[in-house]
Amino acid sequence: LKLQFLYFIDVGKKKKKKCQIKKRLERYIKKKKKLKQKQTNKQKKVRSSGLKVISGNSNPEFAALVAEHLGTTVTKATVGKFANGEINISIDDPVRGDDVFVVHPTCSNQATGLNVNEAVMELLLLIHTIKLSSAKRISAVIPHFAYARQDRKSEARVPISASAVAQLLVNVGVDRIVTVDLHCGQIQGFFKNTPVNNLMASREFAHYLQSKEIKPEMLAIVAPDAGAVDRARRLADKLNAEKVVTILKRRVQAGKVDSMHIAGDVSGMVAVIVDDMTDTSGTLVKAAEVLKQNGASKVFAMITHGVLTDPACSRIEASDALTEVVVTDTMPQAHNLSRCSKLVVLSVAPLIAEAMRRIHTEQSMDNLYSTSFLPAKRGVVQTEPEEQKE
Repeated sequence: LKLQFLYFIDVGKKKKKKCQIKKRLERYIKKKKKLKQKQTNKQKKVRSSGLKVISGNSNPEFAALVAEHLGTTVTKATVGKFANGEINISIDDPVRGDDVFVVHPTCSNQATGLNVNEAVMELLLLIHTIKLSSAKRISAVIPHFAYARQDRKSEARVPISASAVAQLLVNVGVDRIVTVDLHCGQIQGFFKNTPVNNLMASREFAHYLQSKEIKPEMLAIVAPDAGAVDRARRLADKLNAEKVVTILKRRVQAGKVDSMHIAGDVSGMVAVIVDDMTDTSGTLVKAAEVLKQNGASKVFAMITHGVLTDPACSRIEASDALTEVVVTDTMPQAHNLSRCSKLVVLSVAPLIAEAMRRIHTEQSMDNLYSTSFLPAKRGVVQTEPEEQKE
């Protein structure tokens, strides 16, 4: 009887232990399920905030192209003027709780009759209107950032205009800035406590030059000034180019150069001038002539922002030294394409759309900056407008 009693006690203890272990396992499984539910709820919350694309009058075609790459459409917004010239803005669709991207380069547009200053004002008022409409996050996608050339005090009693525009954007309530090839990388520091994604168009240029089937040992990438050396090196790395050459110039005033000298040898090579922008193209044409005089077989120009203020197109067209001038669609180029047969336009809309998609889904942007990554096909090349082709 004693042995039986002890046996039953032992069995009871074991059963108790098993029950305790079972209960612990059940608690652990419940906790795991709760954690998973919390994570899925968070993901649902992130996904529920829709991506909205809004644009002003500076480059609506580009905004529509970016939206198309994202598989969406541009949110309806009325951007007009009052009788006295003041800008009148109204967002026609609700944006409460949405992740809003304002795709609006600060540049002039001959088709809509907009000038640079009006474009800046439109951008500020669009951000302000969206802020008041209770959007979850506002990202300003500014493919071309105006006033970027005035990034420091080069002489007494002059403004640092790039800093002033940056402060206006920050104070009006923007959460993030996405731009392409800033004139100077340090401009990112003007946006106090606001993240800036400065994308590079060098990938699109590299892909275009690869389509030309020029041997890397025959390529000389040319930096038109000391500030463009990093940009030239980046393109040279993508193409495995033989040389990086620098042009040393003495500038008298904005758009006027006194003298030019080449630091490097370009004889018998295809020279590719790389710069962030060209305005009246006087310096660009002169640089191409100097390269030709120094023995370059062909001269291409890869310019991110084709401002092309008169008489830029006539200068490029009249230049025997320049073979092609390749620009991107960060600014409207339809008017310039009809006037200049040497002009080629590459689209950075896929690049910007990819950046926007990654920002919205909280993914890393590293891949967009890497020098090794080159997509098989990116950007649409236009050589002349459709009307002219017909």
